[in-house]
Amino acid sequence: MIYLRPTENCTSMAKTKIGILKEGKIPVDRRVPFTPAQVNEIHDKFKNAEVYVQASDVRSFRDQEYEEKGIKVVEDVSRCDILFGVKEVPIDSLIAGKTYLFFSHTIKQQPYNRDLLRAVLGKKIRLIDYEVLTDEDNTRLVAFGRYAGIVGAYNGLLTFGKRYNLFHLRPAHECFDLQDLKKEYSKIKLPPIKIVLTGGGRVARGAMEVLSGTGIRKVTPAVFLNERLDEPVYTQLNSRDYNRSADGSEFSRSAFYKNPQDFEGDFQKYARVADLLIAGAYWASNAPVLFTRQDAVKPDFKIRVIADITCDIEGSIPSTKQPATIEHPIYDYNPTDDLVEPPLKDEGNITVMAVDNLPGELPRSASEDFGRELIDNVLPHLLGNDTRKIIQRATLTNDGNLANKYEYLQNYVSQ
Repeated sequence: MIYLRPTENCTSMAKTKIGILKEGKIPVDRRVPFTPAQVNEIHDKFKNAEVYVQASDVRSFRDQEYEEKGIKVVEDVSRCDILFGVKEVPIDSLIAGKTYLFFSHTIKQQPYNRDLLRAVLGKKIRLIDYEVLTDEDNTRLVAFGRYAGIVGAYNGLLTFGKRYNLFHLRPAHECFDLQDLKKEYSKIKLPPIKIVLTGGGRVARGAMEVLSGTGIRKVTPAVFLNERLDEPVYTQLNSRDYNRSADGSEFSRSAFYKNPQDFEGDFQKYARVADLLIAGAYWASNAPVLFTRQDAVKPDFKIRVIADITCDIEGSIPSTKQPATIEHPIYDYNPTDDLVEPPLKDEGNITVMAVDNLPGELPRSASEDFGRELIDNVLPHLLGNDTRKIIQRATLTNDGNLANKYEYLQNYVSQ
């Protein structure tokens, strides 16, 4: 291991010095922005860059795995120009004047990260947020959504099997990688149940990888609602399937996303026939909820297991009252009393899986996908000419100021 003294440079002045940060947020996250093989790829593709890895005893790729690839592992990354993390960087670890890339979770004015954004501004840090790295069509360029969907669907099936004593699987975080997880979910044998999946993006596609990989057949919403089947099936719902115009007019997707408050929920018809809900759809606070507590206590509300991948607390799903953890991923929701109770306590309860960092359960595979997207979609613009303004659009702060696009956060940081 190399220890950088204050007088040492990470590399020659001609190169941009990139540091991979040790994750410092609690609970621990074991993902990395770049794997060892990907760091070597960066060195090959971007001759103007030199990557250093901050020593860590928590990441899924050990220091030794980087060192075996000839990559320099260091304690101090303060001489580096650009610092890549995954989760929020602890305030006391921020280095003034640097460029950082991580998920800041501040753009929605999350109260728990107000002090973080204040510190970023105070230290004149250039903050580039992964969440808003988009192309010209506003399509996200990097995300962990696929792995949230994969682990969320797997956890949902695991929870269903545990609740009804059908099968027992290793938790996802005990699997080495995605290939190991696939071996595990090939063991799943389900009775003829019905599973409803919401969403159409990366999360939903990841969930469908697992559902289809276990041999569960996909059917249309109409078949799901109206036919009695002798095999396990799932259906995928988009916004038009479970929302309707409040005035009775024809559903318009563009109108729904523009003014969701003009619509009302229509999910109850699925709740009457579904056994398991896997929630993977984005939800805005002014949109209709998926169902209410009052819906959940109706005699015809059949769903008894919910895998809420979105994990919006007190959001579209009333049973998601609090986040769970990777070590303890489930709890029961008592809809009669609107209370969280210990898991698998009562048959009348709804068992909820609501882990808010699902990709962290498969950190090696999730990191490989994420690093691939960074190398292909971000580094050419970060280390070259940002003619498409990809980096510019994702820059929240620079030199102590909020970027024009994010000036709406001024009141948030001033409170």
